[in-house]
Amino acid sequence: QVQRVEFGGGLVQAAGSLRLSCAAPGRTSSSNAMGWFRQPPGKEREFVAAISWSAGSTHYADSVKGRFTISRDNAKNTVYLQMNSLKPEDTAVYYCASRPYYSSDCAVYDYWGQGTQVTVSS
Repeated sequence: QVQRVEFGGGLVQAAGSLRLSCAAPGRTSSSNAMGWFRQPPGKEREFVAAISWSAGSTHYADSVKGRFTISRDNAKNTVYLQMNSLKPEDTAVYYCASRPYYSSDCAVYDYWGQGTQVTVSS
């Protein structure tokens, strides 16, 4: 599988902000949809947000709508996740992944990064 590299994780206080970056090696028809997923401690991986390289169409999990913003820079082959108003329950390892088109199901994504830890303290 093609490697993706996540940057920007760290420790932040509740109500704070953090921006994650996912550097992709290249954009192809097999990776038009880029997604962010997270895995809280002891929990299953869950969908956070997704965006298409081509049209910039976005999708968000209900839990992050209004707080998180996904965006992409096609020239840099980079996808961002701007996280505002962070809550302790946002604490998780965050992963970026790609596949040909949008899905909220992590099981169908083909390429994954190694993940970056986000910890939100109260």
